[in-house]
Amino acid sequence: MKILVLPGDGIGPEITRATLEVLRSADAALALGLEFETREIGLASLATQGTTLPSEVLTRIPEADGVILGPVSHYEYPPREQGGINPSAELRVRFELYANLRPCRSRADFSILRKPMDLVIVRENTEGFYSDRNMYAGSGEFMPDADSAFSIRKITAKGSSRVARAAFLLARGRRRKVSAVHKANVVKLSDGLFLREVRKVAQEFPDVELEELIVDATAALLIRTPERFDVIVTTNMFGDILSDEAAELSGSLGLGGSINAGDDRCVAQAQHGSAPDIAGRKVANPTSLILSAAMLLNWRGQRCANPKLVAAATLVERAVEQTLENPHTRTRDIGGTLDTDAFADAVIAALRQKGARS
Repeated sequence: MKILVLPGDGIGPEITRATLEVLRSADAALALGLEFETREIGLASLATQGTTLPSEVLTRIPEADGVILGPVSHYEYPPREQGGINPSAELRVRFELYANLRPCRSRADFSILRKPMDLVIVRENTEGFYSDRNMYAGSGEFMPDADSAFSIRKITAKGSSRVARAAFLLARGRRRKVSAVHKANVVKLSDGLFLREVRKVAQEFPDVELEELIVDATAALLIRTPERFDVIVTTNMFGDILSDEAAELSGSLGLGGSINAGDDRCVAQAQHGSAPDIAGRKVANPTSLILSAAMLLNWRGQRCANPKLVAAATLVERAVEQTLENPHTRTRDIGGTLDTDAFADAVIAALRQKGARS
């Protein structure tokens, strides 16, 4: 499996390095045949090539079997015409990575919930309220005068249908329930279209329950009754906000994996940002990117019928869980003492232990 590695900005290079060490250990344990190619993006490539997303990177992505994308500081980038392209958004749209999958499972020592959470949020990834990615040319946000700003929300039947199908397929392998989250009582046309397509797809999955919930009610129910949710499917911005809420409720934004998946490509990406305030100090928690990389292995293994990759994903996930369970092998942000590299070493030790048993 050929993996293109894009370390990104801020803490990106640090947590990417830790993630690759874990993957190399899994490769050694299971003979996966992993190959890594690293390319600069973000502020590093802006300084050397005048763009945050060089054309050769875009050329290499279709040639790879998967991509690991570190966090990016796109808020600090110059305008697009000056080379400031948001790599995360560009990859999602250009390669039709329409489903952002974010699992949220509570852990005993970290969750603030009274009842356990075990859900996956499937977020539409290419349109919605995100004005930097929902137009063919230009931005969906504009100002006709100095005191008025407008933003266009884009919802399409194609985008809604394909993310709904991804959610139902996922639910069929879990507890067979999909919650479609919307605000159709207010944005009647756009969310009405989204719900229309979700209902159409639901007819293809009579074995999966469909419920429809308004987004503000969902935000409250994630706190009150998290156990009711299995798979949540929703539009781009609602999914972004709800997945951050769910991640924090279940333990921390830094403890959940995330992939951006299309029909034939997948990008692993941590749920959190680039945290430039702690960059270079080796204190960042690499858990999210490590788990995202495990999700990438599983995604590829499922599609290529490669049981070794699926087994490796499980091995990495279990090693991470074992490491987090021990207060002495946690990073500082969650009450431990380990730095980024030491945490990766602890995961590798757990991985080798589990690999020797299997």
